[in-house]
Amino acid sequence: MHPLSVEGCVELASLDRNGLVESRHIGAFVVIDRDGSVIESGGDIDATIFPRSTLKPFQAIATLRAGAQLEGVELVLATASHCGSHRHTDAIEAMLAHDHLGVDDLGCPTDWPLGYNDKADRIAAGEGPQRVTMNCSGKHAAFLRACVANSWDTQTYLQPEHPLQVLIRAVVEEFTGAKKIWPAVDGCGAPLYGMSLRDLGTGIARATDGHDSDAERLGNAIRANAWALDGPGRDNTRVIESTDAIAKIGAEGVLIIAREGIAVAIKCLDGSQRANTAAAVTLFARHGVIDRSVAEDLIDELVSPINGGDAVVGRLTVSV
Repeated sequence: MHPLSVEGCVELASLDRNGLVESRHIGAFVVIDRDGSVIESGGDIDATIFPRSTLKPFQAIATLRAGAQLEGVELVLATASHCGSHRHTDAIEAMLAHDHLGVDDLGCPTDWPLGYNDKADRIAAGEGPQRVTMNCSGKHAAFLRACVANSWDTQTYLQPEHPLQVLIRAVVEEFTGAKKIWPAVDGCGAPLYGMSLRDLGTGIARATDGHDSDAERLGNAIRANAWALDGPGRDNTRVIESTDAIAKIGAEGVLIIAREGIAVAIKCLDGSQRANTAAAVTLFARHGVIDRSVAEDLIDELVSPINGGDAVVGRLTVSV
């Protein structure tokens, strides 16, 4: 197992200002199907990367298999990296109350909301970082529901040997087919498994091919409640609303988009997300998964123009 290196990267996108390239984003990507057949790739797709929050769909599937009763918005929150809006946190607090638990039972750390405006609103209201505003709090509430359903300990649910985490690892290995994983701890405190982009993409493709009833339930819930996965107007939510694909960011420049057994998985080496959505929808359109016009509209909407005063003087250009 080896990490992604500069030598193992290709250019994903470049940004120009007044005709001069000012920044370049490099990384690796794969377009892959549910059988693991590579449709297109760039860079070292067998390097080990941390999927970060792109593991959340597998974690949500595992909570369903554990017997957690989750539907609609609650099920989407189980796989969300939410922006921390009051709409999100109210729903999560209701999930916890349903199970006779509270925000102090969440094992994720305190954090500011992921959304810039949501953080500003909390600061203006005199609030500080909270567990419930941490972007993974919905996933943790779902973890706790699975524990309550099985009378599993709710204090140690993040330990790798806990029955829930053992089940999650088995689901991750089942979908991705990963033979080697790098055990680690994610930012929210949950177990994390390093793997290749090839395995990550295969797993997400399999989660959208219709063969697994719990994965199908999750996908249907996401498409019906896209706001809950990210936030209104935010990248993942808009991609889901526009394409019916499942889109999920992970920290440090990871993104997956998948529909009907075909997935794009991207890792930007510098940890940025600026190029990822544009590159992913471009690749999806190239291979006929979505219409080219849909990809172009999303890029126009979600990628900020390069301004010089009031004028637009440059743009981000996808390189792959």
